[in-house]
Amino acid sequence: MPYFHVVFTLPAQAGEIAFQNKAVVYAILFRCAAETLTTIAADPKHLGAQVGVTAVLHTWGQTLQHHPHVHCVVPGGGPSLDGTLWFACRPGFFLPVRVLSRLFRRLFLQELQAAFAAGQLGFFGNLADPAVFTQRLDQLRRTDWVVYAKPPFGGPEQVLAYLGRYTHRVAIANSRLISLADGKVSFSWKDYRQNRKAKVMTLDAGEFMRRFLLHTLPDGFHRIRHYGFLANGGRSDKIALCRQLLAVRHLPPDPEAGTDPLVKCEIPVCPHCGGTMRRVDVVPRAGARGHPFRCDTS
Repeated sequence: MPYFHVVFTLPAQAGEIAFQNKAVVYAILFRCAAETLTTIAADPKHLGAQVGVTAVLHTWGQTLQHHPHVHCVVPGGGPSLDGTLWFACRPGFFLPVRVLSRLFRRLFLQELQAAFAAGQLGFFGNLADPAVFTQRLDQLRRTDWVVYAKPPFGGPEQVLAYLGRYTHRVAIANSRLISLADGKVSFSWKDYRQNRKAKVMTLDAGEFMRRFLLHTLPDGFHRIRHYGFLANGGRSDKIALCRQLLAVRHLPPDPEAGTDPLVKCEIPVCPHCGGTMRRVDVVPRAGARGHPFRCDTS
């Protein structure tokens, strides 16, 4: 199946709060991104399915400024809420990003307000004042939050390749470093506001190190997390159900190969809504009419 790539980004005004409270706010960012995806996907108006999410935290932009966001890799479908059918997304489309962004904003600000009320947030400046903090939340409620859905991956192989090279990155790769001379560091970056135009930035070495160290995470903080049917608790049972609904079965182990391969049956897709078709009957060839498949989303 296709896997979708959805990115949840905090506005700059929320990023300031996150920088002074990394462990608390980054955890809120994870929870709210996952809850947004699972809530909207479970809504029958959109997909009506349980979904799985692998989320990876990044805190930097191309110029190494603080820019917290979560990359979510999500399979393009999931079991129905009662666990009896598989609902697939429409080809090339996962969930409406405008709906995702509004729910994400509401959930995040609710949790942020609760954390402040519980005394879990600390500040170096005037944000510690309840009136100033409330004003900041009001500003964030009037701000459009960005949820970006990238084109889907080609399949599981591409997802594994992406996760393998992307999850453990640091703020800047060695390949982007150009020079260190006269106490200055030069590095390449892409300006996404100018169609990913390649540019070079030069910073004093001290400023370069300051920006690099902005992205140090709290000790023991997990920057890769799993939710939905990919969550750690009971994941094997949930994956087994998904395989069953997708007509994926285990073959007996091959004694010579020493493996336990998987065979995936071809599953037709409804030409009208993109939902998964399920075989319900076999129509004899002679005088056959109708279609032996029923759309799970109808």
